[in-house]
Amino acid sequence: MTHLLIHNIKGLVQASETLPSRLKGSDMKKLPVIDNAFLWIENGLVREYGHEKHLPESLPADVQRLDAGGGFVLPTFVDSHTHIVYAGSREDEFVDKIKGLSYVEIAQKGGGILNSAQRLRQTSPEELYVQAEARLRELLSFGVGAVEIKSGYGLSTESELKMLRVVSKLKKNYPLVQIKATFLGAHAFPKEVEREVYVRSIVEDMLPAIAQEGLADYCDVFCDKGFFTVDECRYILQNASRYGLKPKIHANELDFSGGIQAGVAEKAISVDHLEFTGEEEITALLNSQTIPTLLPSTAFYLGFEYPPARLMLDADLPVALASDYNPGSSPSGNMLFVLSLACIKMKMTPEEAINAATINAAAALELEESAGCIRKGRRADFFITKPIPSLSFIPYSFGSRLVAQTFLKGQLVYKEASSWS
Repeated sequence: MTHLLIHNIKGLVQASETLPSRLKGSDMKKLPVIDNAFLWIENGLVREYGHEKHLPESLPADVQRLDAGGGFVLPTFVDSHTHIVYAGSREDEFVDKIKGLSYVEIAQKGGGILNSAQRLRQTSPEELYVQAEARLRELLSFGVGAVEIKSGYGLSTESELKMLRVVSKLKKNYPLVQIKATFLGAHAFPKEVEREVYVRSIVEDMLPAIAQEGLADYCDVFCDKGFFTVDECRYILQNASRYGLKPKIHANELDFSGGIQAGVAEKAISVDHLEFTGEEEITALLNSQTIPTLLPSTAFYLGFEYPPARLMLDADLPVALASDYNPGSSPSGNMLFVLSLACIKMKMTPEEAINAATINAAAALELEESAGCIRKGRRADFFITKPIPSLSFIPYSFGSRLVAQTFLKGQLVYKEASSWS
């Protein structure tokens, strides 16, 4: 039996036995913090926590003590929307954006998703894995302990399977990280295949092959202007459900597409992006269990209007945050910066942003029982910050590397200036 005691904690965040599985509206402003705290871990699970004056007098002789150095301890972030399996970078398109080309114009000239698809087809599974592994380890340094990884840069049965097999290998080699896999064959239309033929291939070829190998938990679709229609998306998601893949949707990033309503109709676990969200979309979400997930670093990178987070929160919705880490519209998995953008650009409070990146993001991946908060008997997934004056300093100090150590199931997986241990 192994014991780890973290002490000298300035504030232990979201340690509670009574927090709900998701927080809505005004409740997202509430963030439990125990000052001058300790955290006791036994065999990878939370044994006890509280104010240091309540630290048990009798502890096991073999307990390992770790001084938090006056830093805060938070549950690890849940990044519920990423695309970290991809081949190479797209900084040439970054320059195109600077010169004034739009997201759609770059896609029309063969860039965007189609560019990544071509590169991915030419890249070996081994090289794809090496690149994705480096990005996963980077996420650990940002305090992420659970992550969703999408396919979608394959756009053919062979290449989509290749991507999802890389995700499967990451799951096997990084068992402490909670990884969910999402099939996103409906990410774009390959130029060499007619629209109807490609949709049919997703349903008749890709879904059965993915299900046979058990490669995905979810099926996602890009329901937006210039991409997949509402009818196409619902058809794909309904067929995915037959194979046990639960629905998710990229929705309303580029226009009012009907994607949010389609997601609600198909009982999607989450609808993501949501830059274009109005009263009709909010009403649909209020009458559902679907989590609206906002990706502010994408709006930042593309120069889009930000999703109306305050409108959603004031309507009593359970907002989540994620990074959208991908090569074309959000080439970063820095969840600390996501929190900064949420506060600076979407006017969320620091408490709301932390809740959105932990409890509600866990709900967006159906990880309510194993991630998102610190609770007795649960996995001990947490990170320790450097000494900082307050929790508000995290979004305030945008760009700063504030994570000192990350632990998953009580095991150190990241320490500043070191690697996986």
